[in-house]
Amino acid sequence: MDCNKLYEIWLKNAGDDKDLIEELESIKDNEAEIYDRFYTALKFGTAGLRGVIGAGTNRMNIYVVRQATQGLANYVLAKYGKGSVAISHDSRIKADLFMNEAARVLAANGIKVYITSELQPTPVLSYLVRYFKCQAGIMVTASHNPAKYNGYKAYGEDGCQMTDAAATAVYDEITKLDMFSDVKLADFDEALKSGMIEYVDDSVYDTYLEKVLEQQVNPGMCRGAGLKVVYTPLNGTGNKLVRRILSKIGVDEVTVVKEQELPDGNFTTCPYPNPEIKEALQKGLELCEKVQPDLLLATDPDADRVGIAVRDYDGSYRLITGNEDGVMLTNYILSCKKQAGKLPENPVVVKTIVTTKLINKLCEKYGCELKNVLTGFKYIGEVILNLEKKGEENRYLFGFEESYGYLSGTYVRDKDAVVASMLIAEMAAYYKKQGKSLAEVIDGLYEEFGYYLNQTFAFEFEGAAGMQKMADMMTAVRNDIPAAIDGYQVVKVSDYLLKKETDLVSGSTEDLDLPTSNVISLHLEGDNGVIIRPSGTEPKIKLYVTAVGKTRDDALKICEGLVASAKEILGL
Repeated sequence: MDCNKLYEIWLKNAGDDKDLIEELESIKDNEAEIYDRFYTALKFGTAGLRGVIGAGTNRMNIYVVRQATQGLANYVLAKYGKGSVAISHDSRIKADLFMNEAARVLAANGIKVYITSELQPTPVLSYLVRYFKCQAGIMVTASHNPAKYNGYKAYGEDGCQMTDAAATAVYDEITKLDMFSDVKLADFDEALKSGMIEYVDDSVYDTYLEKVLEQQVNPGMCRGAGLKVVYTPLNGTGNKLVRRILSKIGVDEVTVVKEQELPDGNFTTCPYPNPEIKEALQKGLELCEKVQPDLLLATDPDADRVGIAVRDYDGSYRLITGNEDGVMLTNYILSCKKQAGKLPENPVVVKTIVTTKLINKLCEKYGCELKNVLTGFKYIGEVILNLEKKGEENRYLFGFEESYGYLSGTYVRDKDAVVASMLIAEMAAYYKKQGKSLAEVIDGLYEEFGYYLNQTFAFEFEGAAGMQKMADMMTAVRNDIPAAIDGYQVVKVSDYLLKKETDLVSGSTEDLDLPTSNVISLHLEGDNGVIIRPSGTEPKIKLYVTAVGKTRDDALKICEGLVASAKEILGL
């Protein structure tokens, strides 16, 4: 439909949210602004929905949320005949409103809804789906995106983000609907009275924390260790549960960053609340200079990711990457369990394809099976599900991705910053009792296996033209694979869209047994590599670069050359 016609329809029908009408009236006769809001609709995928908050089909608002939820309701009813859905939200702008609107739609369709009375971490939503044996779940969050974004993650009955097949089925239902006339809507208060909408009792969160506590590697390790922690929830959902779990394991000295303690969807203290970037941790680092803790913990707004900084040799604070934290945690879990004779038979560690290859070395050392999956924690969740189906879920020890997401245990099926914060603190206490800092631990692993430097570079492409530009880049690389990158021979190519892996040295080709994804991995000599991937949730194309050297300086030099060459190949 013509964008201007859609604009007029919205101006006439979007009165349930006065903010939307004000926005629409403010862009009257502005062709560019109207086009940007209506040239496309937010597409529902395995990551659900994500977009800028505002008016239009290409924005996050109550009408897009209602339409998506009606599509989800149709899917649940068609597949199960009836059902229940758990919903929660983080601290994002309008997140609680979107949760309530989704609940109204589900209740109107005869689907029982469990909602949280306050914001909760994403892993808690995953837990609620499993606890209440729901057929689906919804988490209103845009994770670590800038403040102008919100989103809607959909979960399956196993508590994992929806599979490709399920997301496609829901999207098919959504596309059949007129968002103004085809959506059923219950009165919220009436649905609450009738029991179709029910608030989750606080005791359920206690059972979640019990499951987290079960993941301790060395229970009681923190008691008497004198571990000092600075913590920031980055104005999100981690504040209560992370502090509770740290208290339960005996971390008594926790200082919270006051400016980032309470929920605030404007995230005024940093450009965007991503624990991967130094700017988000700046307030915490400043507090570290005063408090002098052993460890800084920072959880993102929906508390599924955690970033850390540790005291360095000179007393300053070193930021630890997601890869480094994942490597240390994997090493801590494997080494301690092996020493205690508690490693299960055929243990399994899972990582995404863009996560450090250093983990391969650890798995070889401890006789652990390593499974590589596509980017997205749902694929780690699928590995757990498949193990569970065979009665082998106890084989799963740890899963992680380079973007600061970790999970130990099978009680939830998404990354969990609560359990990760607990394990990081326990690990820090374990090594502190040996007179070691975490800086010394990661450096020791580099000395043992080589310095694996993993860096991610993102390039933004806004709007319709940007999406096409990214698509053209991927096609160009796919059709003309470079022979070398900065002088390093490309020895193997893994194309996850074509599902083919080609050894360029021998000429042999193998099928990739993974779902289709628009990702190209260029394996270089010396265990170096470049992976090219458009983001599934943001208007960005990402480069994941692995540079392996004897020292950090050596690896940095290699990385700089690889990045410059890769950018030239992509025309960036």
